[in-house]
Amino acid sequence: METLNALASDPLLVKVGIVIVVIIVTGVLVRAIQYAVSQRVTDLTSRFRIRRAIGFVGYVVGGLAIIAAIGNSWGQLTVLFGVAGAGIAFALQEVIVSVAGWAAVAFGSFYRVGDRVKLGGITGDVIDIGVLRTTLMETGDWVSGDLYNGRVVRVANSFVFKEPVFNYSADFRSFGMS
Repeated sequence: METLNALASDPLLVKVGIVIVVIIVTGVLVRAIQYAVSQRVTDLTSRFRIRRAIGFVGYVVGGLAIIAAIGNSWGQLTVLFGVAGAGIAFALQEVIVSVAGWAAVAFGSFYRVGDRVKLGGITGDVIDIGVLRTTLMETGDWVSGDLYNGRVVRVANSFVFKEPVFNYSADFRSFGMS
């Protein structure tokens, strides 16, 4: 009995016990909710996506509960989230700049589908403008003239900020000039 009291009075062991309980409870709850959804949703694609969303949300909530149980104060937790956010922003800076490049292309009339452009050192016709990348049907390179060489190239939208964008198809009216 004394051993149990000694173990219960140790704050580290109490926190480890809380973490173990939270992990077990989170796992059981997530599985139970996923099973209940599987019984009610018949469409396989919807069932898969709902189960994935339930798992993600459940484990994020469980992780936050563990952090709250381990952390001594909410101030430290906010600092942790701030540092994690800065790290994520640094790691995803190219993605963030590509999304900003897409916004610049979409609203700034740099080019549109069908235009012949030189973007990121690649010359070709724009066949798709996505959120992260612009898809070009490349011309030139090892084929002489303005013929397609058969390559489809995806260029990150971030290049609109890094290098000049040459649009060979644009007319002056599209830039607000009369």
